[in-house]
Amino acid sequence: MLAAAAQYEAAVSTEEPILLAAAAQNTAAATSEDIPLDNFHNMMYHGEIQVGTPSQTLSVIFDTGSSNLWLPSGTPMGTHRAFDASKSLSYDGTDELFSIRYGGGSVTGHFCTDHVSLGDLLLPNFTFATVDDTSGLKDYVGAPFDGILGLAFRSMSQGGVPTVMSALAESGQLSEPVFGFSLSDDEAGQLVLGGVDPDHFVGSFHWVPVSHAAHWAVALDAVQLGSQRSPDLILQKTSTAIVDSGNSMVVGPDREVRALMAMLGAVKMQGLWAVECRAKFPSLSFVLRGKAFSLDFEDLVVDSNGPMCALGIWSSRRSPYWILGDVFMRSYYVQFDWGRKRVGFAAAASRKGGNLV
Repeated sequence: MLAAAAQYEAAVSTEEPILLAAAAQNTAAATSEDIPLDNFHNMMYHGEIQVGTPSQTLSVIFDTGSSNLWLPSGTPMGTHRAFDASKSLSYDGTDELFSIRYGGGSVTGHFCTDHVSLGDLLLPNFTFATVDDTSGLKDYVGAPFDGILGLAFRSMSQGGVPTVMSALAESGQLSEPVFGFSLSDDEAGQLVLGGVDPDHFVGSFHWVPVSHAAHWAVALDAVQLGSQRSPDLILQKTSTAIVDSGNSMVVGPDREVRALMAMLGAVKMQGLWAVECRAKFPSLSFVLRGKAFSLDFEDLVVDSNGPMCALGIWSSRRSPYWILGDVFMRSYYVQFDWGRKRVGFAAAASRKGGNLV
């Protein structure tokens, strides 16, 4: 599983402000929608959407690190399903090229419009992309999802097209212009559009403003290793963290991650940092707007091989930010407030360890 754990790194990528008055239209029909998320080895969480008339069901990663929806077209590959435009009465194709690059590679295709449904939520004539070349996306053939649905801001949208969240909010279908993620360990996850699920978190939300309307980026006060009163190591050079449901790991700038791993005595194994499972390690905390969100050793372990445990922390020479991916989001329920451009964090009801100080 160590090799499998290193297979997929999704993107970091993001929208324009919402007028809350527009989001309040048609409140009589406003609702929220729960979307179950299949858990693929704690590395990806994906759920189903319906596209076209009559509808075709495909599976997507709901990715807060990018902003476009794309689906594969043409002949299905392996276990993947492809969108067959010729069978949809509401499909309208274009010659406009689409291309997007993620941390794990790129895909290309063309923009089109068709009906898109997420449960009972319908977006008629929504602009998305059909992709006919996925060869540049690392490990796509063996991945369990068909396409990617971006939940970040429109300023990051390729082609400047509306995002799914902006279209839903402006349609007045949502009770609130928010969505909440529950990502469980070795169990199915959940995405709620238009609200949150109180069964999946405890306590209240700690709110942090979005620092720029591109990624779901928030100010990062510090990264700390050890107890809050007497940390073994404090890193304060990087001032931004991105909350990214499409990234399997916690990712940090190379120099800072190496400093952390040196403190832990970690070594590289099959592309991942690994430590002795029997050793005792301090917690790792991310301080966001004055509150520390800690991950204990058991929160960080993503695999084991004999006496060695692989950690869900990657280093990146390209990213100037910390990326709080699925490893972090399994411990904390995250509410993305698209209307007020803020992110709320609460302890996940299913978490194994860690503390919120």
